[in-house]
Amino acid sequence: MKLQDSLKKQIATLPVYETGKPIEYVAREFGLDPDGILKMASNENPLGPSPKAVEAVQKHLGGLNYYPDGGCYELKQELAKVRNVKPSQLVVGNGSNEILEFIPQCFVEEGDNAVFGAQSFIVYKLATIFAGGECRSVAMPNLRYDLDAMLDAVDEKTKIVFMANPNNPTGCVVPQDEVSNFVRALPDHVIFCYDEAYTEFQEQEVDLLPLINEGRNVICLRTFSKIYGLAGLRIGYSYSSEELAGYINRVREPFNVNTLAQVGAIAALDDAEFVNESRRSNRAGMKQLSEGLEELGLEHFSEGANFVMAKVPDAAGTFVSLQKKGIIVRPNVGYGLPDWLRITIGKPEQNQRLLDELKKLFR
Repeated sequence: MKLQDSLKKQIATLPVYETGKPIEYVAREFGLDPDGILKMASNENPLGPSPKAVEAVQKHLGGLNYYPDGGCYELKQELAKVRNVKPSQLVVGNGSNEILEFIPQCFVEEGDNAVFGAQSFIVYKLATIFAGGECRSVAMPNLRYDLDAMLDAVDEKTKIVFMANPNNPTGCVVPQDEVSNFVRALPDHVIFCYDEAYTEFQEQEVDLLPLINEGRNVICLRTFSKIYGLAGLRIGYSYSSEELAGYINRVREPFNVNTLAQVGAIAALDDAEFVNESRRSNRAGMKQLSEGLEELGLEHFSEGANFVMAKVPDAAGTFVSLQKKGIIVRPNVGYGLPDWLRITIGKPEQNQRLLDELKKLFR
């Protein structure tokens, strides 16, 4: 018997998630100095990590011989205050990505399906396939969610509807009333998984806590990877009803969140100055990139989050050309957008360096 004959059938066809190219890879491939490479591919915070988080992490380096708090008690206490929920409504994960994987494991069986936008975060698809479910990928005309079409895709076998708002990778934003009306239109047996990874960059955040308090099957997810700058620590969380959180916590592995991630996240929650500066810098950078792309005559989309989408001639070639100049952006072939590049917003000088290289290519 061959090993593949013993393999679960969903694993045989499961795509591999491709991350943004690390700086070290590009340096080796093109013979570049890593210190001169600019990474604008993975939507990381160009300002670095929260200074308060760094200080907290440094203070706890001497305790790495001990297992972390498996229940994330202190972090849950702080998150409960911030989100105005009970600690028992929270799940903490090794990045919010891990929790996205837990949810289908809890609720999706073979024959069930999950609904999501065709150009929304690919982990929704991967997690559904891994659980043995069917993916119902709904077209997103003009890079936006079609909420009516998503509702039409829901049936008696739909277990989960996923939505990221702002969406990754397109950056579109769905306003409060449209999200709330959409959730209320879902059948009672459907769980609405609402990914808030980029919500802190918004002027006005969509608030679904009232729907949770109404008893709706809503799970909201947040991450410390984006505005708090803690992507390297891998920590995120969800908040929902106590019942939903209880089920998800059953599949969470013991000690899934390390000590440094927990103490860093606690400190970052108290770093309002850093968050506000990150938000201000992001708004200014989005304006700078949008105006620069406009000047070049390149179609672009920059409604929300901390990145812009740009439609460029020969996107695959442009991606390589920029790497040769020490700039890493993100192609979107896997999302069915082969002509578009996703560009993380950087500091002013980083944004200008990217625009200068694009001018050389397209002028």
